Formats: sequence, structure tokens, C-alpha cells
Amino acid sequence: MGDVFAAEDIALGRRVAIKILHPQFARDEAFVSRFRREAQNAAGLNHPNIVSIYDFGKHEDTYFMVMELIQGRTLRDIRKTEGALLPRRAAEIAAETAAALTVAHQAGVYHRDIKPGNIMLTPDGSVKVTDFGIARALDDSEELTRTGAVIGTATYFSPEQAQGLPADARSDIYSLGVVLYELLCGQAPFTGESPVAVAYQHVAEFAEPPSGINPDVPADLESVVERAMEKEPDARYQTAEELRTDLLRYLRGETTVAHQMTLEQEAIAAAAAIAAAPPPQPTAQTRLMNSPPPPPTATPDQTARHVAQYPEGGRSQTSYILAIVGLVLLLGVGIFLLWQLLSGPSTPAAPDTVTVPALEGLTQDQATETLQQQGFLISFRQVPSAEVQEGLVISSEPPAGEEVEPGTKVTLIISAGPEQYPIPNVTDIPVEQARERLISDGFVVGTETPQDDQDIAEGIVISQSLPAGTEADPGTVVNLVVSAGARFLVVPELEGVAQSIAQEELTRIGFEDVSVEEEFSDEMLEGFVTRTEPAAGQLAQRDEPITVYVSQGPEPFPLSDLTGRTVEEAEALVAERDLILVVASETVSVTLASGLDGKIAGQEPPPGTEVVAGQEIQVQLGVLLQVQVPDLEGLTEEEARSQLLDLGLTLAVAGTVEVPPDSGLEGLVASQEPAADTTVDDGSQVTVAIGVVTEEPPPDEGDDDG
Repeated sequence: MGDVFAAEDIALGRRVAIKILHPQFARDEAFVSRFRREAQNAAGLNHPNIVSIYDFGKHEDTYFMVMELIQGRTLRDIRKTEGALLPRRAAEIAAETAAALTVAHQAGVYHRDIKPGNIMLTPDGSVKVTDFGIARALDDSEELTRTGAVIGTATYFSPEQAQGLPADARSDIYSLGVVLYELLCGQAPFTGESPVAVAYQHVAEFAEPPSGINPDVPADLESVVERAMEKEPDARYQTAEELRTDLLRYLRGETTVAHQMTLEQEAIAAAAAIAAAPPPQPTAQTRLMNSPPPPPTATPDQTARHVAQYPEGGRSQTSYILAIVGLVLLLGVGIFLLWQLLSGPSTPAAPDTVTVPALEGLTQDQATETLQQQGFLISFRQVPSAEVQEGLVISSEPPAGEEVEPGTKVTLIISAGPEQYPIPNVTDIPVEQARERLISDGFVVGTETPQDDQDIAEGIVISQSLPAGTEADPGTVVNLVVSAGARFLVVPELEGVAQSIAQEELTRIGFEDVSVEEEFSDEMLEGFVTRTEPAAGQLAQRDEPITVYVSQGPEPFPLSDLTGRTVEEAEALVAERDLILVVASETVSVTLASGLDGKIAGQEPPPGTEVVAGQEIQVQLGVLLQVQVPDLEGLTEEEARSQLLDLGLTLAVAGTVEVPPDSGLEGLVASQEPAADTTVDDGSQVTVAIGVVTEEPPPDEGDDDG
């Protein structure tokens, strides 16, 4: 019905399994109903041995089911690789499966497809029952199949399912009995050339006892299998819990109810045979004896008296068991006396023996003729074999060379050829999954022929050389036709998409030749698609070259020199090229002679650098250099002028100033403005005065104190 994928539940952070209905079934309402019914049936069952269902839904035309992810293998895979299991392990698996069925049956759900492929074992050995895809609820008002239709797997379904009759809980018990038989014997109880042949055997034939195939199967466990596989539903275990309880008895080393019933039936049959046999005649070794007359039929009043005398409710289990023991003892005594009477006074000679002939490699007819000529009884059993040709004898039971009594039954083991398996359906899935599925089922993947298909995506399997469901030998080659995708594809709209995503999208659609070219663009960010060639919306062949043009951003140009310009002039200039002017808070010290005072004195990037529209240009304004005024006192005018000139300052002589005769400043700088160590702008003027000495006038001769 679908494929199962491992997935991640992002919301809850857990690994899950997603079962997706095949597309061809999603269009069939009956299959959709079955798929939905599986989710509904299993979701209501909460048990450690049943796979949990988390969600069910539909996305567009896809139906899906979210389930518990089981890390393990199916019993089918285990049986194929390991053969028959140990009886105790097989009983443990069957008991856990019965526990799961008990919960399902109590919820009113019948599985109807119990088989090794639907029973999984986890790494810790726990059992998980899966796939309630054809389960039927007790209160269904609408059948999922037509009246009388057969659903399930032929190898494992019950006689009532084979006849198209209603199936119930006891049908699941029969199927589980078949699974247990296969685990113990390494083969199914019934095989045939077609499902119809197998179905007929379920209805009309009895399987060989498990111990006849695997002598290691204990009698207690064999009785459980035989009771579970009774043809009549009323003769089987009536509930899965009864079956599980009996399996647990076996695992505890107790006698199973099924085996106890078998012993009682054998004892009753043996006692009845002794009671019906005529007394032996001591006068002859062998004598033709008349059949005894049948016992008289009881009249109605005799029957009534018998019932009144022995009411059913008054019997105790102890009396019943003692009666059985007495019958068994009576049987033993009768056999002993019969032997003594028939043996006579002399000891008979040992019976002659014959040797089982070698029959390996003979055809069934040749081996049959050989055994008939030597007086053997014959039975047949077919088993798969990859070594012995179909129809030839593999071996016999008893084996060749063994001495046996005349008339012994010899079972011929006939090769049925290599065991065949159904070819899986691998259409409508990716070719990688198809390969894995075929290889895991034992088949070989042959040629993978590509084929153009306008409707099926590239890499999806269109058809397979052998139809799904065909029985074939392991190693059979299956050829595949794989979609190469559509030849003509529509170029998608990719403008504004990142380069990597655009390339992935074109490749995903199916274009085989995708190249990338770069171009400048003022509108599109760098690394994003500006256009394609052919253009979006046009048809192009799958192998036609597709060019994706990707933006390099705006085309760069050299930056102009903004030095010496005012801020207003620079802003007007950069605006023409879509640049952004930013005036930095830092300044550049300039001399008065540079003419950069209050104008742009520095820029980043520097002039001539390649820039693009929208880029920021940072500029710095010039401010006059700060100079410390030197001490000019005592210098000549020329010395003072020269020293100031070296510092970027100018000298101005304001005149003279009187100085004392003994100051030594006569004719030299005697004062200055600004004073020494004062900080001034570059180019500032320092004013000085030259010292002069004025002589005192002589005393007035007419002034005489005396």
C-alpha cells in the first residue's frame, strides 16, 4: 500500500517513521479508506507489543501516517537468514504476539494479516506487531472488501478466510499458529504453486506435525501449535489470552492444556479400541475373527435415567482423572495378555528387516517405483532447495542404508526448487529506493533504461521487467525503466534569488547544462540573480545551456580628490555619483600657507580608489597648526625674524623702548607680544620693540643749593 521512511519530528525532537500511500492508490477511495482505517485501528491500541500511531493526515494528494520508528528486523528476514528458531525462543515470540492480539481483540479489532512480515523484533528482543492495514473493527458498518472476497496472505490465513467467510479473533489465532509452526520448522505448513493451491490445503489438508520436521520440538509445544491450527474455529483456542497462557505454561516447564487434552483423547481412544476388540483365542496363532455386533442404541428413557444418575455438574475433576488412569492401566494389561496369548509357547523368530535404498537424485516416480517394489509405504514432502533440481529426491526418512521392518513408511523429501519470493513493487519511487528494495528481497537489479517522460519526475521508476507479486527465484534479474524527466522544461522565475538556490532549482527541475555569469547592477544586491538566458517563462530543452546572470553589485569608479574643497562643494560632487559624505570629528593640522584651513584636508578612501554607488566617503577638515611663541628678548631684529620664520610666524617691529644703560638690551629686542611660550596659530604675527638708552641731562648750573 505504501512506502515507509525514517524521519525527524521537528516539533518534538524525536525520530519517527512516516508511511506514505502509493500515488496510484491515493486515487482509489477503497485504498484510502483502508489506509485511514489502519491509522484509526492502530491508534486506539496502546500496548508495548503494538507499534504506536502518532498522526494521520493528507498533504495535497499525499496521504501519510506518522508511526513509532522501530529499529529491528521482521520475523520473515530472521527466518530467511537463521532458519528454524529454538523452541523456547519461538514460544516467547508467539506469547508476546498473542499479548498484542489480546489487546486488539479486546478493543474489537481483528488484524486479519498476522504473518512474519508483520511481526518485528527490536534489538533488545521485544516483539512489535505492525500493519493493521486490513484490520476490521467489530462495529464496522461498511466492509473494506466485497462480500466473500479473500483478504490476507495465503500462506498464513485461516480456513474461513480461504473460503471467504467472516474472520474473527480465532482467525488471528490460526494465523499465529501457522507463524509459530514456521518458526519451529523453518518452513510453512502448506506450500503450493499458487495462492489458490495453498488456500485449498488450509481448508482440506492437515499439516505434518512439527516434530516430524524438527525432532527437537517438544510435545507440549507441538500440541499448542496443533490446537491453534485446528480447522474448525470452535476447536481452537477461543481467545488470544488462552493461547498466551498455554505458551507461558510451556515456558514455565508445566504441561500445557493442549497437550493434556491430547493425552486424554489418546487414552479414551485406546480404551475404546480395547473395549471393542473381541477376546483372543488361545488355540491358534492367527484366526480370522468376526466383527462384533454394534452396541444396542439406548432408548430415550434409558438416556434420561443415565443423565439423572450421573448429573454433569456432580462430577469432580479427580474422578475424571482417576478414570483416565484406570483406562490407561487397563489398556496396558490388555495389551500384555493379548501378547501372551498370541505368542504361544515358543519364542517367535526375529522379524526380517530390509534396507532403505539410496534414492537421492531420482525423480519422484523412479523413487516411488523402487520403494513399492520393496514393499514400503510411501509419503511425500516438498522442501525448497537451491542445490537439487526441482522434482528430484533430496533424501528420505528413514535415511538410505537404515535397517527397518518390512512395510515401514518412507517419506521422500522432494526438491521444490529454489524458494521463490514475490517481486516487490518498485514503480513510482526513486530508483535508489528501488535498488535497495530489490536487493534486500534477494533480487538483482539489471539494466536501468532512461526514458523521457513529461509527467514523471527524473529518477522515478516508470516500469519494471517483472510485474510486482510475481514469484521468482532469489537472484532473478529485474530490469528497470527510469524517467529521465521531461525533454522540454519551463525556465523558472529566478530574479532576486541567491545564486546557489537558483542553480539547485534549475538542476532539480532537470536542466543539465547550467552556467553562471556575473554582471554589474545598481538595482540588485551582489550574489543575487538579475536575469536568465533563456528568459523566465520560456520553454527550453533539458540539455540546452541555461545561463544565470548574477549581480556583482554597482559598477565601481575612481574616487575624486576632495582636498581643498569646502564641505558644501564636496557634498555636491559626491551626490552626483550616489556617494555619501561623512565629515569626521577628527581634524587635520594645516599651515596657513596650505590654504586648507576650514576646508577638506583629508579623505578615506584616498583619491583614485575604486568605489561604488552608495559607499560612504569620510573627510576631515583642516585647522591651523598651533605654534609656541619663542623667547625673542636679547635677539637682534634679524635673528628674531629668522627664528619666527622657521616656526611659521612673522615679525613686526613696533618701535623702541627705553632700557637701563646697564641692561645690555640696547639695539636688541627688549619686549614682545605675545609673550614667550604663548601658543598661537601658524602664521601669526609677533610684535617686538627694540631697546634704546636715553642719557640723563646735565644738572642745571644755575641751580645752586648754596
